[in-house]
Amino acid sequence: MRAVIAAFAANLGIAIIKFVAFLLTGSASMLAESVHSVADTGNEVLLLVGHGRSSRPASDAHPFGFGRERYFYGFVVSVMLFTVGAAFSIYDGVHKILTPASIDSPLIAFAVLAVSAVAEGFSLRTGIREANKVRGDRSWTMFIRRTKIPELPVVLLEDTAALIGLVFAFAGVALSVLTSDGRWDGVGSLGIGLLLATAAAILAIEMKSLLIGEAASPEMQRMIIAALEDGPELAQVIHLRTVHMSPDAVLVTAKVAIREDASARQITSGIDAAERRVREAVPIATTIYLEPDIYRPQQPDRTDPSVRAVIDGHARRPSPQARPKPAAAPPGPAAAPPGPAAAPPGPAAAPPETSGAPPETSGAAPGTSDAAPRPPSEGPGTSSEGPGTSSEGPEPSSSETPADPSPSVLTASSLLTEPAVII
Repeated sequence: MRAVIAAFAANLGIAIIKFVAFLLTGSASMLAESVHSVADTGNEVLLLVGHGRSSRPASDAHPFGFGRERYFYGFVVSVMLFTVGAAFSIYDGVHKILTPASIDSPLIAFAVLAVSAVAEGFSLRTGIREANKVRGDRSWTMFIRRTKIPELPVVLLEDTAALIGLVFAFAGVALSVLTSDGRWDGVGSLGIGLLLATAAAILAIEMKSLLIGEAASPEMQRMIIAALEDGPELAQVIHLRTVHMSPDAVLVTAKVAIREDASARQITSGIDAAERRVREAVPIATTIYLEPDIYRPQQPDRTDPSVRAVIDGHARRPSPQARPKPAAAPPGPAAAPPGPAAAPPGPAAAPPETSGAPPETSGAAPGTSDAAPRPPSEGPGTSSEGPGTSSEGPEPSSSETPADPSPSVLTASSLLTEPAVII
């Protein structure tokens, strides 16, 4: 708000000086500039009022707060600039062209115009400094079109129009004195009026867009999508919608894909974690609504702006191969070497000596030892399933499988596809 306060002080002093100069010279251009400065002073008052009213807490009738009052008062400023400044200047210019009059004491008019140019330049310099803090690498035209702070475009356009208007006024007065034709003074006033009408139209278009509701910038949307997808809880963002509730508050709504086997507890904890990541990445994301859903792979509807926002956000993100990978964890202690390898299978065990039956031969290759094989219990950690496995204790049967510790866990599929039954 520093730029608004500087513009208010400059315009108030300039308006007083210009009115005194008009009374002394009778110049139509000086009268048009006086009305212009009065309109600018009133505009700064409206911007200060809007900024103060926008900070009121939310109410039952306005649960999202009053942040958009700043956009409303910015739109009112554009209307005032057109009706009070432009309309009056055009009327006075046409009147002076039809009924020209001579200018008295032109030196006073030139001196006042010079002082006004210095004051307006000071105000414009302050506005440029404040705008550069948030403009980044955008051009001035793009900044005025895309900024979400309504006060800065108002101050920049007003001060720029004021400086150009001073040139018109100086030219009108000078030509009237040099040619002794008062109609040039009216032409200068007419030019000031058209200039103010152009500035008012630009402001009205931009403030109307903000008042209706503009989405967050593409860079901010990319940061939101990255924050949502950077955790393991969510599979991906299906579509995204954002809107500025005020310059420093953004509403975020998104449909996010979850795993089909996720439980209700996992879904809620995952959404909470994703919201925390978004608020860390974009602090002005004050209100976030996430809707979980099962992603169904199909051709995305590129005509839907919410889907295009996600596609563009993915396109601007670095590819997985280009992203820096987290450092690998330090290797743990080396695993214990496996036990001694099992002895090669020998011949089948001979039948008991009391049977008197001839021993049966196994499928082993000839030439193997006739010694009895080592019992399975011999040899550390070996079993019929290979080294390193244990054979102690019987394997539990399917009827002895432990019960699910949470038999009533809801999965994402049951939450999203099956109706709930209340017993």
